[in-house]
Amino acid sequence: MPTAIDAAVLERWIGRTEEAADTVTAFPVAALAATLDRDDPSPREGDALPPLWHWLYFLPVYRHAEAGSDGHRARGAFLPPVELPRRMWAGSRMTFTRALRVGERVHRVSTVADVKHKSGRSGALVFVVVRHEVGGAAGHALTEEHDIVYRDAPRPGEPLAAPQAAPVEADWTREVAPDPLLLFRYSALTFNGHRIHYDRRYCTDVEGYPGLVVHGPLLATLLLDLLRRERPQARVTSFRFRAVSPVFDTAPLTVCGAPLPGGHEARLWVRRQDGALAMDATATLA
Repeated sequence: MPTAIDAAVLERWIGRTEEAADTVTAFPVAALAATLDRDDPSPREGDALPPLWHWLYFLPVYRHAEAGSDGHRARGAFLPPVELPRRMWAGSRMTFTRALRVGERVHRVSTVADVKHKSGRSGALVFVVVRHEVGGAAGHALTEEHDIVYRDAPRPGEPLAAPQAAPVEADWTREVAPDPLLLFRYSALTFNGHRIHYDRRYCTDVEGYPGLVVHGPLLATLLLDLLRRERPQARVTSFRFRAVSPVFDTAPLTVCGAPLPGGHEARLWVRRQDGALAMDATATLA
């Protein structure tokens, strides 16, 4: 049976805010560098945090008893109580005013900016946009709009949508094996309890996936990590990405990129082993 959605109730969450504070400590920086197979020097006080690595902070610390059946925090606190079983990070848009730095005390204000209910071929869909403003004593650092999509479970026998083909030609490529160790370490670093990233039986028996799902933020981080490897001196001033199709731990993926005409932007994308486009992104460079 399709899940009933009361859009009016969900829209009451628009404008709800939440604040958090944290300190940019060195250990998560070193741990993520190791997870990404980087040979970086040990982080020191004052070192700049790479773009997207703010996701290592302001973590969703909630008691075990507060977790929902999917491992996320039970809904209806800051985020609206969407009664749909699948929850995914659909994309983000970010602008970077300055770099956060190791040792800095930082503050984040999060606001539910929008809630929309739609009906698609596979059933009900709810889109939630959360805006984050992050800064510290040195002033504003970044603005992020985070898109979350909630959807029904697939119906038995429902055909899969035809995947979009990824670009074949790329100036930069790196193959990555998204094995369970990589997914576990990223989940641990971001305190992400979502069971689709580590519980294979839950993935296959409950959500109907063929394997463990690679985190959308991890894919985005791998894309900007590719850019850092190829253009180490470039400063990213904005970044936007869109998840197009899921990636699983059952096959290698390729992170790809190419500079766009003019030299001030780069297109970045994730290509699955079957040639499908998994994530599409654009970075603006200073």
